[in-house]
Amino acid sequence: MYLLLPQPCLKEELVCNVSETVRDSRNKVTIVGSGMVGIACANALLFQRITNHLAMVDAFPKKLEGEGMDYCQGSIFLDNPRIDYDTDFCVTSNSKVIIITAGARQKKKESRLDLVQKNADILKNIIPPLVQYSPNAVFLVVTNPVDILSWVTWKVSGLPINQVIGSGTHLDSARFRYMIADRIGVAPSSVHGHIVGEHGDSQVPLWSGVNIAGVQFRDILPNIGLETDEENWKDVFSDVVKCGSTVRCLKGYSNTAVGLAVADITSAILRNTLQIKTVSTLMQGHYDICHEIFLSIPCVVGENGITHVVRQRMTELERKLYQTSANVVQNIQKNIKL
Repeated sequence: MYLLLPQPCLKEELVCNVSETVRDSRNKVTIVGSGMVGIACANALLFQRITNHLAMVDAFPKKLEGEGMDYCQGSIFLDNPRIDYDTDFCVTSNSKVIIITAGARQKKKESRLDLVQKNADILKNIIPPLVQYSPNAVFLVVTNPVDILSWVTWKVSGLPINQVIGSGTHLDSARFRYMIADRIGVAPSSVHGHIVGEHGDSQVPLWSGVNIAGVQFRDILPNIGLETDEENWKDVFSDVVKCGSTVRCLKGYSNTAVGLAVADITSAILRNTLQIKTVSTLMQGHYDICHEIFLSIPCVVGENGITHVVRQRMTELERKLYQTSANVVQNIQKNIKL
């Protein structure tokens, strides 16, 4: 009789266990929604090495599995990040940042505000379980209309205001700086200026603060951006407002610049950089706004989310336009059913 000896296990023979593997890293990021924008966010985060632990959640399992497999198969080129993907929210547990991109896509001739109730209903279902699994996470809302949906996220989550951030006009401000830089002939990072208010048609350019190397444009051209501006700098802002729709018209969707903007905000949170980002936050009590609405304004962003709101010195016209933007958002938001 021959005794069958147990076959050696390759893994046990190859490596000797010393300690348990850490499953959840301290910089875990979850992306909810694996559409064009969600994938652009994932690409920006992974390609720039902002996180080495990414979780993705989506309601469509085949699409999600395909995207997850694609990342895993390329992980050798990304310093071997951990990639989790599932339709179950449990995969999001212990996230540091949760990026919300899920929602209906904006259709042709449909404004961001037309999407509101449709996407509000989606968020009402997904936010509570996400909070349950990651109560200390900073929620970064990208889904449009982002200002209203940031408010929805805050209301249904029960989180403190600092933990809910809307991507807001961070991208609009980047577009603004790029277009000014392109006209002047310098790098966009050397242009300092902000678009504030609604991430939409009522957004406001703060021409009074635009500068390069501390030189205020208003000191050179006092009427810059106004109707009387003979150099037509107001056309730059008009182009900024149309950027998203122009890109969607040309390629069918806009995602790359959005993903880069979201990654930039996420990096500030994970690395606690305390950088100033023009993001959407609760503006009640600021600039004579009495309603509970989210609008963009320069904010200090760090590990706990928003730590400070910068008190912008707006001109009388800019303040009036900002309040008009607030009214546009409030007039839509007041009809939302939570």
